[in-house]
Amino acid sequence: MIRKCLLVLLCFIAVLQSSLARADTYTQTRYPIVLVHGMLGFDSIGAINYWYGIPEALRAGGATVFVASVSALNSNEARGEQVLKYLQVLQAKYGYQKFNLIGHSHGGATSRYVAAVAPGLVASVTTVGAPHDGSKVADAIKAGAGATGTTDLVTALVNGLGQLIGLLSGNGSPQDALGTLASLNTAGARDFNRRFPAGAPTQSCGQGPELAANGVRYYSAGGTSVATNVLDVLDPMLIASSLVFGFEANDGLVSRCSSHWGKVLRDDYGWNHIDEINHLFGLRGLFSSDPTAFYRSQANRLRNLGL
Repeated sequence: MIRKCLLVLLCFIAVLQSSLARADTYTQTRYPIVLVHGMLGFDSIGAINYWYGIPEALRAGGATVFVASVSALNSNEARGEQVLKYLQVLQAKYGYQKFNLIGHSHGGATSRYVAAVAPGLVASVTTVGAPHDGSKVADAIKAGAGATGTTDLVTALVNGLGQLIGLLSGNGSPQDALGTLASLNTAGARDFNRRFPAGAPTQSCGQGPELAANGVRYYSAGGTSVATNVLDVLDPMLIASSLVFGFEANDGLVSRCSSHWGKVLRDDYGWNHIDEINHLFGLRGLFSSDPTAFYRSQANRLRNLGL
């Protein structure tokens, strides 16, 4: 009887150890993950991280994670060149062959640019809440400033905000609000897509190839909720900006269909644009998915593909 109990105990311990081992390598991708922030973003300001709790959640499963710091405001190309230089530095320092890029919001097109000009450095691009077909919010800002003759004033104010973010985060990269607006409005986004089509949806609001001709894998996801938590002080801003979408599903800044690129993992998470990076400080809808679990799941997908 004692021998049987010991045998059962040993089997239980073996199963537990195996489970723990799998948990420790759940997000252990072959290539490092590089997180690319969006407009008015940063790596960290003091104790506040743009990707709230996400790098830690990925690293807990064995992933090697780097957080890129680029201009808070600039064009796809300018920000993309900054990320490219960052990857080249990491490659020279550590010998990495490729990288898995994950971009939020404007970080999506930024990452796509890198994959387009240096596909040999990029294993995959995952975009979250990225306005691939442009944002109606950007369209409204451009039209409103132009109609009221306040383009210069708005540009100066927004550039000032970008410079403040750069100062607080220790990032001296140049800021260009007009470059950002040119990239994020619908016309600018569609021109960018024409020039860099890898992973593009094959039909309106559809999805594109998971594996593009350049050898890079493309994935996308997005949310379709706006007011998700009464305690989140950023929700009112997103409620206001969402009005420009009318009845079109959106996350407050990006429409559901605009978030599509490559293989669409899911486009209707119960998140708004800020929830997608687990902010404000983890506040989200009561029954919504945990954003950190999404990023872990995507890392596991890449791991299983040998990336």
